[in-house]
Amino acid sequence: MTTQAYSYAAPSGLSEGRLGLATSGGVSTEGAVAHPRFFSGLLTRGDVAAAGLLALADVARTRYYQPKPTSMRDPVVTCNGDRLRMESFSACAGVYARLDVLSQALDGEVTARGTTNVDVNGPLREALARVGGSDPLHLAVGADELVVTTLDGATVEKKVPLPERWLRSFAEVQAIVSGFDPRAELSAAEAVRFLRGLPRGGGHLWVQPSGRSLRPTARPAPGALCLAGAERLTTLLPLLRFATGLRLYGPAVTANSGPVASVWELELPGMRYVLTLSPEDRRGFSGEGAVLESLISDETAEDAEIVAASLSFEPRLDPADLADLTRLPIPRVRAALTQLGTGGRVGYDTAEAAFFHRELPYDVDRVAAMNPRLRAARALAEQDAVRLGDGGVAAVTSGEHVYHVRVENGSCTCAWWIDHRGGRGPCKHVLATRLHAGRQA
Repeated sequence: MTTQAYSYAAPSGLSEGRLGLATSGGVSTEGAVAHPRFFSGLLTRGDVAAAGLLALADVARTRYYQPKPTSMRDPVVTCNGDRLRMESFSACAGVYARLDVLSQALDGEVTARGTTNVDVNGPLREALARVGGSDPLHLAVGADELVVTTLDGATVEKKVPLPERWLRSFAEVQAIVSGFDPRAELSAAEAVRFLRGLPRGGGHLWVQPSGRSLRPTARPAPGALCLAGAERLTTLLPLLRFATGLRLYGPAVTANSGPVASVWELELPGMRYVLTLSPEDRRGFSGEGAVLESLISDETAEDAEIVAASLSFEPRLDPADLADLTRLPIPRVRAALTQLGTGGRVGYDTAEAAFFHRELPYDVDRVAAMNPRLRAARALAEQDAVRLGDGGVAAVTSGEHVYHVRVENGSCTCAWWIDHRGGRGPCKHVLATRLHAGRQA
């Protein structure tokens, strides 16, 4: 368990139509900042923004699998110049939520670009719940404007326990959804009808496009989308009165597919509210293993540092432009972006099918070290436990057992691979084999 310490110049507050979000330590285009200030101006639809921020906070304090009381985790906010992105994870790490406030909903001054945490406290939640109508709301993200609502300037300190799996999940989500395609699009009326008609029980089902709507089904089929735990979509419901449409994203599936993740993107006036659900309600994103391949290659790590030097909190990262800047081939740029995502330095926006730059205000260097499979694979490689044989088969000695890895397809004779068939990333023996083969090459 990691303890994350937040230090705010004053608590966030809402008073007389002025919303001040206090920021904790983060990173901007000027480097590390104790209390960065990103934006001051109007939100053209204050009621929508208030409801979206409440939904985001609800996800951050909810444990969907085996519910129990949890502490509230402050959302991560990134200013990409033309938009504000606010992100959070559920306490069980199985739901990722993001509210994108786009340029058409912002009328004010962007003073810096960067990433930080913002304080969302109990009194602020109560105040946001009372915001109604279509009047604009004044928003200030940063300490300079907080004198509007707080005159004493008292420092607010928070220490929040963050599970290591919650931190790893930030790295996993972007790697998973970057391979998704649009699967369905519903009008506002159809979205309301479908979401309000979903069962609220556990388990998982599949949804299949049918005419202008979706129909639930018990089995996967080409074009279907997995929905694991319909109750995890609950935070969409209060936003439906503002919705202009619903888009769904997921991977390609067949009739034999197992559970997969899915993205549910609610279109709002000038904003988007996005929920990404893990393949099963009992599975957090932290164990999916989608980033492990990217963490193995030393060359990709070097490329990632080159690409990182060219980033400046852009809302959309174009691999072709980055290839021109870095003089790296586009495939290596794409691999580098995935590598940067493993440390939380980039996210992925399914609506624009593009990565975006952010810098998580956490100790992201620990993400790789926190992954037990990667630690075990590196230990096996260092112990010279891998023997490459003829026919593309490697023998990996682990403890008292020898496992056989087929290098071409990444299969293994271990229990992990037999149980998951690669559906949760490679096992430690496959990783060790690839690490060893790379060093030999």
